[in-house]
Amino acid sequence: MLKDIEKKNILVAQSLRNLIMGSTLMATTSILLSAGLAAVISSTYSVKKPLDDLVYGAHSEFMVALKYVTLLTTFLFSFFCHTLSIRFLNQLAILTCTPQDAMSLVTPEYLVEIFERGITLNTVGNRIFYSALPLLLWIVGPVLVFLCYIVMLPMFYNLDFVSGSGKTKIEVNGKKDYV
Repeated sequence: MLKDIEKKNILVAQSLRNLIMGSTLMATTSILLSAGLAAVISSTYSVKKPLDDLVYGAHSEFMVALKYVTLLTTFLFSFFCHTLSIRFLNQLAILTCTPQDAMSLVTPEYLVEIFERGITLNTVGNRIFYSALPLLLWIVGPVLVFLCYIVMLPMFYNLDFVSGSGKTKIEVNGKKDYV
């Protein structure tokens, strides 16, 4: 029995580590893209000139600046969400190692609440990051944005809703049953 508990503890620690590593990768990518966009926005070279022949739709100086600033803001919000997610998941990793006694302020309900906050922020950060792809295509024109959203909607649906291929047999208290 004790070996099973140790294996489960290792599995929890590795799962938290993987979640933290994923959030760190997304946060790093978001901030690097933000820095690159900030460099493009602040450069003296006009971004509009190479896009004049390619862009379908509005491409005035104001619209190009609006597109870049919107994209920059999106990446910064994604970075913010992933950073907070890392904070909550690290706090959870530390608190799971505290000893449990009757006087402990760390209850399982509190740990679940922290875990849910971290996962929710991770999901929101991913969604904000993924929403930047159509915004990036918006620089080129509105047709690619529409096509990108048409492709992304089924992908988001598959991420949000788990669809099983049928019933699965599981064992609970020594009895096997279909779920």
